[in-house]
Amino acid sequence: MILDRKHAEALLAVTDTGSFEQAAARLHLTASAVSQRVRALEEQLGQPLVVRSRPCRATRAGQRLLRYLVRAALLDAEFLAETAAEQAAPLSVAIAVNADSLATWFLPALGGFLNRERVLIDLIVDDQDHTYALLEAGLALGCVSTEPRPMRGCVAEPLGSMRYRALAAPAYRGRWFPHGMTAEAARRAPVMVFNRKDRLQADFLERKFRLSPGSYPCQYVPASGPFMQAILLGFGWGMVPDLQAGEQLAQSELVDLAPDDPIDVGLFWHSWKVQSPRLEQLSQTVITASRRILA
Repeated sequence: MILDRKHAEALLAVTDTGSFEQAAARLHLTASAVSQRVRALEEQLGQPLVVRSRPCRATRAGQRLLRYLVRAALLDAEFLAETAAEQAAPLSVAIAVNADSLATWFLPALGGFLNRERVLIDLIVDDQDHTYALLEAGLALGCVSTEPRPMRGCVAEPLGSMRYRALAAPAYRGRWFPHGMTAEAARRAPVMVFNRKDRLQADFLERKFRLSPGSYPCQYVPASGPFMQAILLGFGWGMVPDLQAGEQLAQSELVDLAPDDPIDVGLFWHSWKVQSPRLEQLSQTVITASRRILA
């Protein structure tokens, strides 16, 4: 079965932009023409590929097709780049990564690879427990995830662990935990949480004090730098990776509320078994560097 390239482009545009109207603007077509192309692809394959919601999203069959189309497009681009040498446009690769990795080790791990190989990265930031779903949905070609099991057709390589500690500003500790971190004090003390997907603080409190989510006050700051700044300013305590807080701990700008209870988060690199040569090199660069940087 040979897929029509224009039909495939329409499907990619709809799932990428989230609507037929925005896909039409990208492809310089009418929304009706885009809809007809997607419909033709669905009729060819005999099953729906897009859920017509706001935003539009791929069905399970659509996700499988997207994974194929994204990888095929990357292989095409790499072939053309090798054929046209320096005149070719740089290769663009979508990668899903968690915010703490991005803020600490991920970019240094890539080193000079991106410039040397003329590769552009399109980073999608999500919680480490959810980046895997982006690879599964065909929105990324590689991801950093806590999921140890590879998806069918993929490999999962261990990267190492990020160690997180319950940190706070000294003044915050003096106010909320003057006699140490106890269950009763933890019920009242404000907790910094990255976003609604962030389970680190909840897992820590559940494991240490059997406190359930909702039994303590939370504040949300969904960016690694501002999250750390909020803790330094005494807004709350939070789980911070050693890679990010080493200097502040050494200078006593932060204190460890539970030095005997760190949380180690194991990370894995997921990528396709069959991939373009440059994506293979990117994967190996990430794996090699991470094992040197992470515990």
